[in-house]
Amino acid sequence: MMQIKYVENEDKDFWFTLDKHLPESEFEKKVRDRQGYVLTDDGIKIGLLGYNLFWDSIPFCTMLFVDWTKQKKGYGRQLMQFWEDDMKVQGYGMTMTSTRVDENAQHFYRKLGYKDCGGFIMEIPGYKQPMEMLMTKAL
Repeated sequence: MMQIKYVENEDKDFWFTLDKHLPESEFEKKVRDRQGYVLTDDGIKIGLLGYNLFWDSIPFCTMLFVDWTKQKKGYGRQLMQFWEDDMKVQGYGMTMTSTRVDENAQHFYRKLGYKDCGGFIMEIPGYKQPMEMLMTKAL
């Protein structure tokens, strides 16, 4: 049975197996501010979603991951829907996310109703990557 819950301190080891970029202090904020979710299936942790507030006012999904062996089975869609519903209850009128243009996630987000709204290119050494595309969705 699938379950989604807010991230808790006990999820720290699981979170960091999937999210290699998040500083520990930011994980603590995710727990404190309820800005992360953990997805379980039959009691086994298989996915997570983390977000921040873009411009301090728009929920921005910064991390979505479902175990590779569980992908394409609807878990990511359910995790996004749970987050969007939670954001709507909290009074937000839109959500945002981003993905690199060379990743297939853009197609997943479009199927969920996200629209392209721009992007940026990072050329600074140590941060260089293909263009990051921004996407938005009205709730």
